[in-house]
Amino acid sequence: MTSSKRLFSLGLTAVALLAASGVHAQTALDGIVKSKTIKIAVPTDFPPYGMVGVDLAPQGLDVDMANYIGKQMGVKVELVPVTSANRIAYLQTKKADLVISTLGKNPDREKVIDFTAAYSPFFQAVFGPKSITVKSFADLSGKTISVTRAALEDQELTKVAPTGTDIKRFEDNNTTVSAYTAGQVQLIATGVSVAGNMMTKNPQLNTEYKLLLKDSPNFIGVAKGEDALRLKVNEVIAAAKKSGDIDKIAVKWLGRPAGTLPE
Repeated sequence: MTSSKRLFSLGLTAVALLAASGVHAQTALDGIVKSKTIKIAVPTDFPPYGMVGVDLAPQGLDVDMANYIGKQMGVKVELVPVTSANRIAYLQTKKADLVISTLGKNPDREKVIDFTAAYSPFFQAVFGPKSITVKSFADLSGKTISVTRAALEDQELTKVAPTGTDIKRFEDNNTTVSAYTAGQVQLIATGVSVAGNMMTKNPQLNTEYKLLLKDSPNFIGVAKGEDALRLKVNEVIAAAKKSGDIDKIAVKWLGRPAGTLPE
């Protein structure tokens, strides 16, 4: 075989391999439909998005969303517990078809996985007991509130707190939470995950969401190139937003509607 023929043959082989890989990259949805099962990675150590209930079964906002998507797609849901450290790897190695695990979208992650539209908020907020009325930032005047020094919620609270707000700054989340649970302050400004864990462990405090400081939405992770699956999930999310189901799930676990989420 001449050199030119050999190069031509290698070129055809490369094209064939690229075509095959392109077809292979779009197999997730077909596999889900064929097996009638979807594997969805969820957290089990990050309340209120994912934790283990008294019956040892996973529960939380992300778990509800996973089950909701499976129901709308007409397939069985296989929940795959993950951590923040391994959730993207589970997606890349096909141990999961989707990752629903408080996943924020950023340029670095977009290089290795794809994202659906946002399905829930993740936020920093002011929390406090139901017995204290706080409907606006003006109501913080005269109140004591704990916050972790230099954290995002500290920065946001400082911007909006009116004169007369007694902000008590602590060096870490544990101390910030302890000040609130021990009754040293009336309110706490923190992230929803910290608040969720605190409320789970201290139900007697009757803590509830009061005021939003900053919103950072969560997205569902999809393996790179799995456009058919990504678009299918987007259809489910869009319908859930329109029907109000997204807001219902958010109210159940976060105490507030999801609000306007990015596509």
